[in-house]
Amino acid sequence: MRNLIPRILFLCCLPSLGHAWWNADWSSRRQVAVDASATGADIQQTLSDVPVLVRLHAGNFGYFAELAENGRDLRALKDEQTPLAYQVEQVDVLSEIGLIWVKLPQVRGGVATDDFWLYYGNANAADGSDSKSLYDVAQGLVYHFAAGEILPQDATAYASHAADSKAAIQSAGWIGAAAQFTGAGPIVVNPAPQLAVDPAKGWTFSAWLKIDQANPAATLLSAQAAGLDLRLSVQGNALTAVAGGASTAPAPLTLGRWQHVALVLRPENLTAQTGGQAVRNPGSEVTPQIVELYIDGVSAGSVKTQLPAGQPVIRLGDNYQGWLDEVQIAATARGADWLKFAYRSQSPDFAVIGYGQDESNGGGSDSHFLVIVQNVTVDGWVVIGLTLVMLIIAVMVMVGKALVLNRIGKDNRAFLEKYRQLDPNKLGGLDQQESSAEHELADSDLLTALVGKHDHFQSSPLYHLYHTAIHELQKLQGNAEQVVAREAWDYLRVKLDSRIVHESQRLNRHMVLLTIAIAGGPFLGLLGTVVGVMITFAAIAATGDVNINSIAPGIAAALLATVAGLAVAIPSLFAYNYLLTQIKDITAGMRVFSDEFLALLAMRAARQTAARQEARP
Repeated sequence: MRNLIPRILFLCCLPSLGHAWWNADWSSRRQVAVDASATGADIQQTLSDVPVLVRLHAGNFGYFAELAENGRDLRALKDEQTPLAYQVEQVDVLSEIGLIWVKLPQVRGGVATDDFWLYYGNANAADGSDSKSLYDVAQGLVYHFAAGEILPQDATAYASHAADSKAAIQSAGWIGAAAQFTGAGPIVVNPAPQLAVDPAKGWTFSAWLKIDQANPAATLLSAQAAGLDLRLSVQGNALTAVAGGASTAPAPLTLGRWQHVALVLRPENLTAQTGGQAVRNPGSEVTPQIVELYIDGVSAGSVKTQLPAGQPVIRLGDNYQGWLDEVQIAATARGADWLKFAYRSQSPDFAVIGYGQDESNGGGSDSHFLVIVQNVTVDGWVVIGLTLVMLIIAVMVMVGKALVLNRIGKDNRAFLEKYRQLDPNKLGGLDQQESSAEHELADSDLLTALVGKHDHFQSSPLYHLYHTAIHELQKLQGNAEQVVAREAWDYLRVKLDSRIVHESQRLNRHMVLLTIAIAGGPFLGLLGTVVGVMITFAAIAATGDVNINSIAPGIAAALLATVAGLAVAIPSLFAYNYLLTQIKDITAGMRVFSDEFLALLAMRAARQTAARQEARP
């Protein structure tokens, strides 16, 4: 029992020890999981030295602003000491799209726990992207296609670049850019040893294609040399593998949809599951082979053949009208699980790649709120910035109006206390002339409340009514203490009503800003959310990565704009209703004071009339 607690603590520390930080110069990292089980790639064999595509977009990665130019600071590591070869095909900070290929030493079939780490956040890092180390020695050609290329460039160390091309490279492809064929001519690759067909080793062609309309008669792939004929033919919307005089049954393609196709030349005594090397029969000059056609990682037909070895001329897209992307040729027979993994890991329909939370080199994972904030897009920050400006203005109005109303309440109470002590026959006792300092502050209730003098109730609307009434009485008869003729009461009432309206307008000044915050804040936030969701889905459509881990961060970040709008509207709503109640009370008090003042004048007139009647003989 004495040693139990230390052992438990040691076991708890194991995960952190196993995930030590690789290099302190890199500020952030993210764990990337590879699911080869039935829920992901669904393969049984263990694959070695296999490239896997990591798609980054606004939905699953909110740190594009932290990346160095062209993502040169990205690094892939199996653990804290084992760097992995990788290639950055594309990193676009503005559109928030990243395509990174990582070479995994091993992907265990049926296992969902294989993973690696993606490091980033080092502005001074040199570019570590290297496609030449990404592929095994059997991989003789890989065309990713890049916008602006005239002749497609090979990503492998063999440099099997195209000798001629009539295809147009378009930026909106399946994995970054893609080659568009209009029937004008093919891509031609000259014969080379790394592209040679060896019947004992096998040969593999794979690519992503999309046809928007049926092709009358096209050749997707042609590999021909003396006595050697390998082709993929498109007739209408059906694909056929041709090997010499043999061919597979036509397999239908779906119009308008990207599909993964592969042609595998495999020695007859080599199973499709292993993809290893066959043993040549000493009694036969040419090893019997099987040509297999795969569509979307599933076998779509096979045929026996017997082809000689040779270095063929490669032609891609003779009379073809459609698209090609991620064209690969390997001088070996890839196994069925290899092709299935390639298809599923690059397809949006399968969750082969999963993403953990981002971590900083402080050692702990970011909080959920920090993850949300870091995934907010530029448009979201614009909306949040606008709501922040609205909140600042609303808070200024709330605080300023509360200070003014508080000062008004104090001055009103002080004025009423003195006013009720006045002799009805000497109503002008509290009136004072406005000083030059008061005149300068007259247009600002807030400055009057904060820095103005209050020796004669300068912030009190009741005093302003009183001052107006006394001033008008003096204008009417030269002395406020004289009795006002009944004919002048209506005039005086109009003046007091006008003053009440003026004071009410002063009290309600800037309150419209709170109503704008109440009504506009949620709508502005909703706009930010809708735009953020649109951008998230657009990025997912562009990268083809559709799973809950890729969607959730972008949607959560988009909803932050709505939260910001509500954060403006809710306090503004409460403050508006409270302040409006206070203003209504002050306005009602002015109405009461006006009526009482006129009633006092009426009482004085009645007393004068009674006194005159008593004085008569």
